[in-house]
Amino acid sequence: MTISRERVLEELARIAVPGGGNLVSADLVRALSVESGVVRFVIEAADAAARSLGPVEAEAQRALSALPGVEKVQIVTTAPTVPRGAAPQVTARSGGEGAPPSLKIGRHPTPQAGPAPVSGVARILAIGSGKGGVGKSTLTSNLAVALARKGRRVGLLDADIYGPSQPRMLGLTGQRPTSDGQMIEPLHAHGVTVMSLGLMMKEGEAVVWRGPMLMGALQQMLNQVKWGELDVLLVDLPPGTGDVQLSLCQKAQVSGAIIVSTPQDVALIDARRAIDMFDKLKTPVLGLVENMSTYICPNCGHEAHLFGHGGVAAEAAALGLPFLGEIPLNLDLRLSGDAGTPIAAGDGPVAQSFARLAERLIDGGMA
Repeated sequence: MTISRERVLEELARIAVPGGGNLVSADLVRALSVESGVVRFVIEAADAAARSLGPVEAEAQRALSALPGVEKVQIVTTAPTVPRGAAPQVTARSGGEGAPPSLKIGRHPTPQAGPAPVSGVARILAIGSGKGGVGKSTLTSNLAVALARKGRRVGLLDADIYGPSQPRMLGLTGQRPTSDGQMIEPLHAHGVTVMSLGLMMKEGEAVVWRGPMLMGALQQMLNQVKWGELDVLLVDLPPGTGDVQLSLCQKAQVSGAIIVSTPQDVALIDARRAIDMFDKLKTPVLGLVENMSTYICPNCGHEAHLFGHGGVAAEAAALGLPFLGEIPLNLDLRLSGDAGTPIAAGDGPVAQSFARLAERLIDGGMA
């Protein structure tokens, strides 16, 4: 007989802790894993309370060891510390510049039985890529604006935690969200509701976090933000196939993923890895977008394919996936992002390419 994570949490919820509540309701369980009959987790308490949890740990050890299917139980009781040289937790402030922090971002994830909906959000679309440098974040911000211009209620979650760029691209640099101590009030730009860890940090400040803190931060930005009523929430993922992608698909009910790639073979190799990752996570891939597809010289009008052309469309056809469109390589696209006014907010050929992409998603029932 195998033991499930849910059964372990059920048992832990029966173990009372000093001060009231139980191990689960008091949010003391961290890094729970249940594999091959071995149960491992951390009891993380406030520094002053850690010493009083010895009997609680012993009771958890006894109760879990008695469950059918449990062969071994490993528990560590600890109190959080900030070691020298480590990054402090990022805080949202509830008032002015001198107001005390009221909500910590970057803690360990809280126990959760499985993927859950985000309150008020009809669809969640993950925007991913197998590698960096393919313009995924630029595409995400412009697609969000294009969808908003089509009348959709759009949110954008910047989950590229190590390199959050959406505040700059959406003209929100220097602005800060507010908090009531429980929920964060997001910011708004160009008709889009926006949340990013970059809004809580100084520009250029590094995030030095291990995987569990990344997972906790993503969980908080999904569930402790007042997203309101949204037709679609776009999640700008970091490049690659790591902790944030895994956490998103495990914690939230993701409607599907869109893969962004440039046309050359090297980028497509990594795009295939991203597609394979979403397949393993049982998240449907809704289609592929070819970015930096064509360059037209602004002086002579000559069309050049600096990174090749048509590679993403061919890859989509080979994999039996929809090809959603092409976005050109354009200097104004880069300049508008640096200036904080996405090119999709205006008119012109590049803005129209994002509008066509938005229309395909809407017509296909994906946004």
